[in-house]
Order: sequence, then C-alpha cells, then structure tokens
Amino acid sequence: MKEQKRISGILLHPTSLPSPYGIGDLGAEAYEFVDFLERAGQHIWQMLPLTHTGYGDSPYQSFSAFAGQPLLISPAHLKELDLVQGYEILHCPVRDDEHIDYGVIIPWKQRIFKNAYRRFLTSAYQDSHRELITSYTAFCAQNAGWLDDYALFMACKDAHGGVSWLEWEDNFRCPSPEYKAQLKEDFEKECGFYQFLQFLFFEEWAKLKAYANRHEIQIIGDLPIFVSMDSADVWANQHLFQLDSRGYPVKVAGVPPDYFSETGQLWGNPLYHWNAHEEDGFAWWISRMRHQLSLLDIVRIDHFRGFEAYWSVPYGEENAVHGEWVKAPGRELFRAVEDALGSGLPIIAEDLGVITPEVKALRDEFHFPGMKVLQFAFEGTQENDFLPHQFTTTRCACYTGTHDNDTTLGWYETLDPACKEKVKRYTNSDGTKVNKEFIRLCMGSIAAYAVVPMQDVLSYGKEARMNIPGTASGNWNWRFKKGILSALLAKELKDLAILYGRY
Repeated sequence: MKEQKRISGILLHPTSLPSPYGIGDLGAEAYEFVDFLERAGQHIWQMLPLTHTGYGDSPYQSFSAFAGQPLLISPAHLKELDLVQGYEILHCPVRDDEHIDYGVIIPWKQRIFKNAYRRFLTSAYQDSHRELITSYTAFCAQNAGWLDDYALFMACKDAHGGVSWLEWEDNFRCPSPEYKAQLKEDFEKECGFYQFLQFLFFEEWAKLKAYANRHEIQIIGDLPIFVSMDSADVWANQHLFQLDSRGYPVKVAGVPPDYFSETGQLWGNPLYHWNAHEEDGFAWWISRMRHQLSLLDIVRIDHFRGFEAYWSVPYGEENAVHGEWVKAPGRELFRAVEDALGSGLPIIAEDLGVITPEVKALRDEFHFPGMKVLQFAFEGTQENDFLPHQFTTTRCACYTGTHDNDTTLGWYETLDPACKEKVKRYTNSDGTKVNKEFIRLCMGSIAAYAVVPMQDVLSYGKEARMNIPGTASGNWNWRFKKGILSALLAKELKDLAILYGRY
C-alpha cells in the first residue's frame, strides 16, 4: 500500500445514521453525513462490514461474504423508482431515534421489499422502466458467480422457516449438482426476490460512494477474516472449509483469553480448509477481495493475525480456552491476490491481540498499515507501543477506540486510579474531556490515518457503545439523532485537521 498524506475521519456504520425508517440507510442522511465530513475537513468514512447480517444482527456474522445488507436500502429510494407508493412507507413502527429494534424493523422492511418486488415483476412496470430492467439483468449476469448461490441459499432458508442450513434435510444440506439445478427452477421467483434486493443495494451504494469520492472522502470498509457457518459461502463451497461429510464443522474459530474475555472468544465460525484453497489457486479469496475492492477505497481486514496462525477450537466446546494455534498460508494467499489484482493493495491490517514477530513480518512484507488503539495504550509500562510517542512509522492507522471498545468516556470511567492518573499526565488534562484529548492525540500522531468513532466525536458515554465482544444480543443498535452534527462540531474537527496537517 503506497504512502499517502496524513488524513483523518470518522468510524460510523450506516445503520447508526438518523432515518425516519427505524434504521440508518443509504438515503438522504448518508449524503448529509458526507457533507458533514467535508465541512469538518475529514477525508475518511470508515464503516463495518456492509454484508447481509444473520445471527445476532452482527455485521461479522453474515449470510454472505458478498451480498449487501438489504436493511440499508432506503424506502425513499424505492419510492423514487416507483416501486412503492408514499403511503406504504409511512408510519414506521419504530419510534426510538437512538436505537434500532431489529425485531420490529426487519419484518416491516421485508413487507415493503416484497410489495416492491411484486410491482417490479408486473409487465406494466417493466415496460415503463426498461433502462432499470436492463441494468438489473446486467447486474445479475455480472455477479452470477456469488449471486446465484446466495439467492438460492436464502430461498431455501425461507422454505425451512429461517433455520440454519445444518438443520435442513440431507438433499438440501448437501445437494448434488442435479438437485441444485432443480432447486433453482423450483425457487426461481424466490431467488429473483433476493437478486432484486441485491441490485437495489448495489445501485444505491455505487451512487453514495461516487458522491463521497467526489467530495474527497475515502471509504474504509471492513472484511472479516472468517465467514458465518450459516452462510451461502459455506453451504455452496463446503470443500473449502473444515467440515465433516454431513456439513458440520470439525473445528471452529475464536481467540484465546485476552483483554476482552478471560475465557477467550468462541466465535464459532468454520475454519478454512487451506489446502483446498491452495489447490484452487485461492480463487475464492481472490474473488472476495476483488469484490470488496470494487466497492471500497480501502479494506480493513479484521483479525489479520489469523492469516499467519489461527486459534482452532474443537467443535462443541463451551468456550475458547481449549484451542490451539495452527499455521495459515497467509504469505501464499496475499501473493496470489497480488498476482491477480496488482501489488500495493489498499489494505489495513487489524493487528490487535496476540501479535507475534511472524504476524508483524507478514504485515510488513506486504506493506499493510497496522492499527494503534489509544484505549490500549495506558496499560503496563510506559513503553506501550500504542502510546503516540512510541509510533515508529507513519504506516499505521490510529484510533481512539474501535467498534469493540467502550466509548472513550465509558472506558475512562472503568479505569483504576493509577491508570486514570497516567491518562491525565499524558494528556495534561483533568480527565473530564478525555475523549477530546484522545482525538487530539490521534490527530497529532504520525499515523497516516487517524480515525475516531462517532460516539467519541459526540462525547457520548457507555450508553452509546456499539458492541460488547462475547455477548450475543443487545449490540449493533446505536444511532445518533438527526440535527446533532452542528457547525461548531464541524469547525472543531476541521481546526484539528488543519492544525495537524490532515486537511
């Protein structure tokens, strides 16, 4: 990844945007946020994975590593396309401006989407919107490599009441090529519904990203190293994962005990059958990276260390304690990706956790920037590598915190007195506005990228936390209210960007 001038920006998932439809989307408020970033002198909008969420509404547990999140489709955009009438999108049942109620919003939006699809299929609509139909047909053809399996997987999932594909009968769970072809015929209309939603999502996304880029805003997206067990990726490519003959996982992913959990984190994702990937020339990974780089300016790879060695836990364990490190072919993978897509890949490596010299060597061989998180900087000795004065290269991204951290104000409240005192001395402050002091540290560091979660920009406490690792519910639902992005807030950020050469 080539060196570039120092820039800064904000971490905010689109679902956290204001919206009259119960959840942030790719509509008008997303464009308003880009405008705010421009006024604030920022050049980065970082977000979480944009994929179709599954279990627990987590962006890191998706039904597909390729498919976009239908919940981000703007109902107002459907009205612009004459796919719904205005009255159909009135009276959203969600009234909380600061939290998403997925249990209510998912069925409400699904009804809107199905009404839109019925109208889309009518001959009257297709005759009067020929250009849109042509674009839809081209989209389906260009993305058939992942779209067909995803659409069929979702159609089969609906036919089984939404349960995991591991609970389907044998002929659905491990279909022969002939049976799979028959399923595509049997569920043609149902598959079309999911292809239709993906077309709408990617059409909206392309327009928003183009708008951001025109305003000199780069999009940093997130690519989880692992995929969900209950996903089209695993169901359609079982030979690429560590599964038994019936499709059940043999070993699953996690991390050993760490800062976030004394018993580690048992993610439960299936592990890759790396020999099969190597034999196939890493074709699936190349396709995945090509897809992500077509949608984003920079890709942050979550849990990068898993490409050097991953924590393998026997399936059925209650926690991640009884796992082991197993080597992965990260060097061979990234060489194959570079051979296919070109060198200097715009990738940020999330190199947090148990980082060995081998992980650092892999990161540095491909010139990927790593991450520096200020909330991790005040533990242990004064030689902590996350302290800004210890940064030795500009090739890194500095964060006050991440989506897995508490907000900086919430974090500070939980510190022991000695650690609080260290923070006060380092920031030369009384600690009452530690989030502001951390933003200043982040911006003033030599890191090429300085990224601040929106909650820290807004001086929010623990009530605005996005995710608590290791918990299965109550996450990913924070939003901010419309009208809170003031001119004063934009000026504060712009002044810092100018002061520290990030403008």
